[in-house]
Amino acid sequence: MGYHYNSNPMLGMTILFLLAFSMFIFLGVDSATLSSIATDREALISFKSQLSFELPNNPLSTWDNNSSTSPCNWTGVRCSNNSGSGERVTALDLSGLGLAGSIAPHIGNLSFLNSLQLQSNRLRGTLPNEICNLSRLKVLNLSSNSIEGSLPSNITKLKNLQILDLMENEITSRLPEELGFLSNLQVLKLGKNNFFGSIPSSLSNLSSLTNLNLGTNALSGILPNDLGRLQKLKELDITINNLTGQLQELQMLGLAKNNLSGGIPNSLGNLRRLNDIDLSGNSLLGFIPSSFGNFQNLLSLDLSNNKLNGSIPKESFNLQTLSTIFNLSNNFLSGPLPQDIQLEKVVTIDLSNNLLSGPIPSSIINCKSLERLFMAKNRLSGPIPNTISEVKGLEMLDLSSNQLSGSIPKDLEDLHALRYLNLSFNQLEGEVPEGGVFRNISSVHLEGNKKLCSNLKCKNSTNPGHRNRVIVICVVTAIIATLALCTLLFTLLHLRRRKATIKDTSETQKGQFQMVSYEELRRATGNFTESNLIGYGSFGSVYKGRLSDQTEVAVKVINTQTTGSWKSFVAECEALRNVRHRNLVRLITSCSSIDFKNMDFLALVYEYLSNGSLEDWIRGRKMKENGEALNIVDRLNVAIDVACALDYLHHDCEVPVVHCDIKPSNILLNEDFTAKIGDFGLARLLMEKKGTQTSISSTNFLKGSIGYIPPEYGQGEKPSTAGDTYSFGIMLLELFTGKCPIDKCFSGDLNLPRWVQSAFPENFMQVVDSKLLVGDVCNEERDDDDDDNLYVSPEIRVEYCLTTVIEIGLSCTRDSPDGRITIRLALQKLKNAKHNFLKNRNGKKV
Repeated sequence: MGYHYNSNPMLGMTILFLLAFSMFIFLGVDSATLSSIATDREALISFKSQLSFELPNNPLSTWDNNSSTSPCNWTGVRCSNNSGSGERVTALDLSGLGLAGSIAPHIGNLSFLNSLQLQSNRLRGTLPNEICNLSRLKVLNLSSNSIEGSLPSNITKLKNLQILDLMENEITSRLPEELGFLSNLQVLKLGKNNFFGSIPSSLSNLSSLTNLNLGTNALSGILPNDLGRLQKLKELDITINNLTGQLQELQMLGLAKNNLSGGIPNSLGNLRRLNDIDLSGNSLLGFIPSSFGNFQNLLSLDLSNNKLNGSIPKESFNLQTLSTIFNLSNNFLSGPLPQDIQLEKVVTIDLSNNLLSGPIPSSIINCKSLERLFMAKNRLSGPIPNTISEVKGLEMLDLSSNQLSGSIPKDLEDLHALRYLNLSFNQLEGEVPEGGVFRNISSVHLEGNKKLCSNLKCKNSTNPGHRNRVIVICVVTAIIATLALCTLLFTLLHLRRRKATIKDTSETQKGQFQMVSYEELRRATGNFTESNLIGYGSFGSVYKGRLSDQTEVAVKVINTQTTGSWKSFVAECEALRNVRHRNLVRLITSCSSIDFKNMDFLALVYEYLSNGSLEDWIRGRKMKENGEALNIVDRLNVAIDVACALDYLHHDCEVPVVHCDIKPSNILLNEDFTAKIGDFGLARLLMEKKGTQTSISSTNFLKGSIGYIPPEYGQGEKPSTAGDTYSFGIMLLELFTGKCPIDKCFSGDLNLPRWVQSAFPENFMQVVDSKLLVGDVCNEERDDDDDDNLYVSPEIRVEYCLTTVIEIGLSCTRDSPDGRITIRLALQKLKNAKHNFLKNRNGKKV
């Protein structure tokens, strides 16, 4: 017992020592925890010190080491609480902030970082090796910078990496085998750099990979067959390299401009979710697999510039989703075309430079959205089917260098969008049509058809034995005409001026505008100087100008490089040809010419409206001379003007017109604040009526502007008057709330009508534009002679009027077209609202 008792002091000291040591360790860990966020702060400040800023304002102004603000509140920084470590920086997103400079190695001290996004900046220099210390990193995106050098040698330390995106930099390096050890990688994008050498076979170990982009580099060597093991791969782009090999089992998307040989595997058709196949510019042999008919989401198919042979499988012409391009040109494809073509949505078909034979199928009429059809340099025979003239959107048609016979369908004159027609070197005969595209000699190529003739030549050649008789008749007719001309000369000279005046007036009324030259418009706009630029849209720019007669005009120059620009020009001319209304912007004339660069030049010349667009007034970019915005009466007048114009287009035109793009930027105001609708580039003439709503007769792609497009258009419904009513309702709600329908606060299912509806009717004043609740309307003085029982305060009148207007806007924007009121009823309700508002301005009851 004594021994144990005497040893207790030693035991106690040991216990005390262990407790002290544990306390020391505990306090040390706690101290580290407390300093961890400070460590992150220091790393961020060091990272910032290597940056410069190209934007006028410093986007990282909140990054202040002297501030007591937590770095978790700094721009682009996100933090999370981690068990045992407290709050730590876990994400850094500085994309698109105009950052320049280099990436500091201190970035590696952000040890809890799981997402680093620095894309779309101007960063230079090399990737620091320290970046691989971020073992928790899942997302690394440095795309669209100017990063140089090679990939870090220790990249395998990023074991948790799921997304590695270094696209569009200046990295010069081999692809390291170590990339194949990043087993969690799902997206690998290294395209548009200077990577060279072969593709490492280790990439086939990335079993989770869904997106692989190595395109536009200097890669060479044999394409690894093992890549076919990547069963989850949805997108593959290795275009524009110098790869060789055979496809065999490889399942892929983009392999254009390599040196691939062999056949296209039939198994490629098993990837039913592919939406883009580009195998162009290789040396592929054999047949096009019939399994291509399995594709359910394919939008684009390009097999051009290969050595494919055999006939085109009929399944390829029944891809219902194909909507951009179907290109099989420059191959050795042969045999007749399938008689049943069902490419309803495709825009471009190119089958040129093959060995195709037989007739052009009349089912080409099913290609409702077709704009460009190329079948040149084949062995096609038979007549040109009349059904081509039913493809109303056709802009370019090339059937040259075939064996086509028969006459040119006269109905081709009715293709108003057609601007290029090549029928040269065939066996066509008969009379050449004279209308439509045939009026422009430079747009039509008919050489090499020896039996074609003009109208007069055809008539003379039908009976050559009567040529002398025709000459005698012509001479006699000329003599008689000369005598008649002498007899009527005095009368004609007397009436000349009056006739010219009547002609000018009638042509203006009929929409047969006298076209002006490019040179005159160039002078009128000061060579289209930027100082005269007053607006721009999807199809061109608008300039203020002054014609030679001093008329102020707005010149809309069509961008001929934009897809659909010619159709827009034709649509606008057609829509305005026979319509005249005080609330439609007046089309004065047009121009179809060649500019000084010998390029196509299209322009529309409108009356100039000095008060700009309604959008400028809603956004506050324009104000009255007294600094005030549009008041309630001003806005009511604008709404009524627009509704009047739409009512006229929908109900009073000989052929009803839908505008398809009603929005504030397309509503212009003159000096008296009269509103007029402009920009008819998407307008369509309506040819049939269904039920109570008028709808367009031909299939059309989605038309309008985001935020103003009615929901049924997104579901494939055709443009209709009900669609215009919806767009008008959105514009009306925007006009009286001041809230743009594409405001960032609208996300998910929330849109402008639902936002307004949520406050209507009890709290609707909370969503009304605050500028409407100030000014003279709400500060009227009461007339002392008014009867107290009859007096209505300005506030009550304003609220009553706004309630009515908001209700009209909501009635126009119901989701179902059948549930919306017509524009005529909306117009009547707006007129009543204005009448009641003004009638009670002196204090009478509503």
